[in-house]
Amino acid sequence: MLTALLADIRERDFVSPRRMSVRMRLPLSELARLAHVHRNTLSKQPESAAVQKSLEPVVRILMAAEELTGDADKAILWFRHQPIVGYDGQTALQLVEAGHAQAVFAHLNDLRDGLYA
Repeated sequence: MLTALLADIRERDFVSPRRMSVRMRLPLSELARLAHVHRNTLSKQPESAAVQKSLEPVVRILMAAEELTGDADKAILWFRHQPIVGYDGQTALQLVEAGHAQAVFAHLNDLRDGLYA
């Protein structure tokens, strides 16, 4: 099933960094930092395998959050602003930027499974 968020950020057969940046209300330079790629790479080679692979964890986390919240905007707000208990009050965005996307997935799985996290 195509989530509302994924429908908004896709362009042809790939995730558009530009659309993703607009939808998340993040400057492209911040999205590049989050995805661990150079900002020029995002804008000049958006369809490249490297860019798509770098955006994948963020997209998967946002899709999982959207499934839990039932709303793409709520998922984005959660990702950007909600401190995650047990991670020194860091947000999902901060954890992903620090290379801890798996911790965010684990947290979302706990929430999905009904565990208080």
